[in-house]
Amino acid sequence: MQSKLPSRSDGSRRALSVEQAAMLGSPAPRGERSTIVLAKVVFSVQSSDTDKLLQAKKEIEKHSINDKQVVLCISVDVSQDYNQVENVIKQAQEKLGPVDMLVNCAGLSLSGKFEDLEVSTFEKLMSINYLGSVYPSRAVITTMKERRVGRIVFVSSQAGQLGLFGFTAYSSSKFAIRGLAEALQMEVKPYNVYVTVAYPPDTDTPGFAEENKTKPLETRLISETTSVCKPEQVAKQIVKDAIQGNFNSSIGSDGYMLSALTCGMAPVTSITEGLQQVVTMGLFRTIALFYLGSFDSIVRRCMMQREKSETADKTA
Repeated sequence: MQSKLPSRSDGSRRALSVEQAAMLGSPAPRGERSTIVLAKVVFSVQSSDTDKLLQAKKEIEKHSINDKQVVLCISVDVSQDYNQVENVIKQAQEKLGPVDMLVNCAGLSLSGKFEDLEVSTFEKLMSINYLGSVYPSRAVITTMKERRVGRIVFVSSQAGQLGLFGFTAYSSSKFAIRGLAEALQMEVKPYNVYVTVAYPPDTDTPGFAEENKTKPLETRLISETTSVCKPEQVAKQIVKDAIQGNFNSSIGSDGYMLSALTCGMAPVTSITEGLQQVVTMGLFRTIALFYLGSFDSIVRRCMMQREKSETADKTA
């Protein structure tokens, strides 16, 4: 089965047939669910964890609707060597044909106070979260432009829209994704290639559970002010927005508000979207100020409790 994607390169809508979608990233946290949602097209699922790849492959194949659908798994570290990533994507395209949709979902979250984080942590997160999306996108973009067909999805985070306590390393790497996406969209739009940036909230995955083990108290309390989403919900929304050619992909009312607040000079999919941002900006900014005030209050309370505990320990 083929999915028809709308195009807006010249103001009109032209059908785009998606025959291969390549997913770059770990299949465990969010990629596996995204792949299952995309079970109507052909995939290359790529990760550096061979065991997880095989598990994901088996799970994905359960959702195939005909024997013509192929799931190709290749193990590669998308964040270290561009030439290796390029060769792997060429290998996949030789077997399955050119990539119509690339989903960059490689990511890692490490949190801690700025002064407590090793410099290597900043380098590691920038390598995985940023370069891990740059390399695959660079490897497919020339072919997409030549064919005048393509969708590129970048998975950022709500922490890529709003800097939070404990996320000095993580947020900066996710903010970088947006800058890349905005600049790239302006370059490729005339070639009928469209970029989507997804800003998922906290999502109930093994990766999120692992992340919570080392979160500072302040970070954890701030995160608990919003609900945790199901991975299926997040994956379906990302795929839907990518297929429709939307630049922004957000989840739920909080995600919608945050995207409107931080839209800045980001591209819009329609005039209606732009007008909605203009009309709601004042109200959303007012609501956001209350959120920011509550976050600052959490940080102050934690600091006071910590100082009180330290004083008690000294006098004991």
